[in-house]
Amino acid sequence: MSNSPLILGVETSCDETGVAVVRGHEILASVMASQIDAHARFGGVVPEVAARAHVEAIRPMVHLALRQAGVHSDQLDAVAATRGPGLVGALMVGYSFAKAMAWALGTPFIGVDHMEGHLFAPRLEDGSFEPPAIVLLASGGHSQIVYAKRWGDYEVLGSTIDDAAGEAFDKIARFMGLGFPGGPAIDRAAEDGDPDSIRFPRALADRPYHFSFSGLKTSVVTYLEKAKASNSVPPLPDVAAAVQEAIVDVLVAKTFNAVDATGVQRVAGGGGVLANRRLRAKLQEQADKHGVALHLPSPALCTDNGAMIAAAGEFRLERGEVTPWNVDVSSSLRLG
Repeated sequence: MSNSPLILGVETSCDETGVAVVRGHEILASVMASQIDAHARFGGVVPEVAARAHVEAIRPMVHLALRQAGVHSDQLDAVAATRGPGLVGALMVGYSFAKAMAWALGTPFIGVDHMEGHLFAPRLEDGSFEPPAIVLLASGGHSQIVYAKRWGDYEVLGSTIDDAAGEAFDKIARFMGLGFPGGPAIDRAAEDGDPDSIRFPRALADRPYHFSFSGLKTSVVTYLEKAKASNSVPPLPDVAAAVQEAIVDVLVAKTFNAVDATGVQRVAGGGGVLANRRLRAKLQEQADKHGVALHLPSPALCTDNGAMIAAAGEFRLERGEVTPWNVDVSSSLRLG
C-alpha cells in the first residue's frame, strides 16, 4: 500500500463539496461541506446557490483534508477532480481549483468522470471487488445500469428516459411535505408503513434495463388529490412505504435482469439512492437468491465524495492518462 500514489480528490458536481486524500484503498481523510440547509427552502438544488457555496467551501475543505490526512500538499502524487457530469457552475469551481493546485505543485492533474467515481466507491472498502460486474448507479441526477467488463471498459445497458430515481424521491417528498432531500425523508417516513397498502405503477416493464419515474410522480399526486377530495387520505407512512417500494422494485428488478443476461457473479452499486435501507435489503435478498456477490459501499461513500474521485483518479494515473491543461468540464459527460 505504501507504494501506491497519494491522491487528492475533489468532488463538486452538485451540492456537496467533497475532498479526500487517498492512498491505494486507504482513505486517509474525507471531508464534506453539505449544502442541504441552503437548498432546503427551495425544495431542490439551485445551481447558482450551489456554485457560490462551493467557492466558499473549497479552499478550507482542501486544507482540512490535508491536515486530517497528516500530509503536505508537496507530498501529493496527483490531484483529481470531477470533470462531469453535473451542474456546470458547480463543476467549474472544484475542477478549476484542483487544476490550479496541480499546476502550482507541478503534479499531474486528472479530470474524473463522476459516474466512474461511483464505480470505484465499493473498492475503497472492499479490495476484493473487481469487474466483471453489473453496477446500479442511482442518484438525484442519474439512474443507470452499467456492465463493468473490466476497469475502464464500461457498457451502459440502460438509463432513465426522464426523472432519475433520486429526483423522483425529491419531487414526491416535496409534494408530500416531507422536505429535502427526499430520499432520506421518505426512507424515514416509510419505516412504519405498509409497502403493500397502495400499488403504484412500475414503468417500462417491457424494457429490461431502462427506467422511467416521472409517471410515478404523477400517479402519486393524482392518488393523493383524489384521496383528499374523498376524505380518505391513507396514513403518511403507508404512502411513503408504497412510493419507496415502487422505486426500489424497479431498480432491483432491472439490475438483476442484467445479471441474468450477462451471467456475472458480482453486483455493485453507487450513488446517493444506494443509501436507502429498503433498496440495500432487497438487493441483498436478490443477490442471495441468484447466488452472486453484492458489493455496496457504506452510505457515506454512496453519496458524492472526494474519496471515490481520488480512487478513479489513481486508476487513470496508473494508466498514464493525465488530463491536458486545456480540457474543460463537461456537464453532459457520458460514461463509456
